[in-house]
Amino acid sequence: MAARSSARRARALPRRTPAVLPPLENGDMLTLTEFLRRYEDMPGVKKAQLIEGVVHMPSPVRVTHSRPDGVLQLWLGTYASEHDLELLPNATLLLDTENAFQPDAILCSPPRKGGRVWLNTKNYLCGSPELVVEIASSTASIDLRDKLRVYRRLEVAEYIVWRTEDAEIDWFVLEEGQYIKMKPDRHGKLRSRIFPGLVLDLAAALACDKAKVLSALKK
Repeated sequence: MAARSSARRARALPRRTPAVLPPLENGDMLTLTEFLRRYEDMPGVKKAQLIEGVVHMPSPVRVTHSRPDGVLQLWLGTYASEHDLELLPNATLLLDTENAFQPDAILCSPPRKGGRVWLNTKNYLCGSPELVVEIASSTASIDLRDKLRVYRRLEVAEYIVWRTEDAEIDWFVLEEGQYIKMKPDRHGKLRSRIFPGLVLDLAAALACDKAKVLSALKK
């Protein structure tokens, strides 16, 4: 009898409903663990970043972003395919306990070739890749402030920022702990110091002339 009464009481207990995680919002101050929990709980959100412990949610993607992105992905993808490298567009990159970026492109060597990146147990990319690319609006962008400082601190060897409003491309190379902006040669081209043969024709890139961009790469 007592057993039946206990069973009835157990059935009468209300079921616990799963806790609902609050959504990510611009300006939230979160730990990396909490940021990833909320991000994973929002499958409809395709891009969110934690920068120095603060959540940043991007605006909708405009054509002024998509066109440069197409040029850069083709340029880097062509080079990567010919040099046994990994091109990772829009991958979440865990840099440290306060920073999880989602750059437009990452070009890196696989670990078997001495690369300094790896996948954690949840298949997030960790470490410091050789080259990171961001498409920004202008010099006022966070890509040239907080994110640049983090990339520099964590020794990302080269960092490219395409400023769409300014029609400029900045290519930084790490020298003695500081980012130095590279200058184009007399032909208007920039050349990677870490990836031999990775050449960017600035005028062709800014004009989104993919054929000329690839032509400069293959010379």
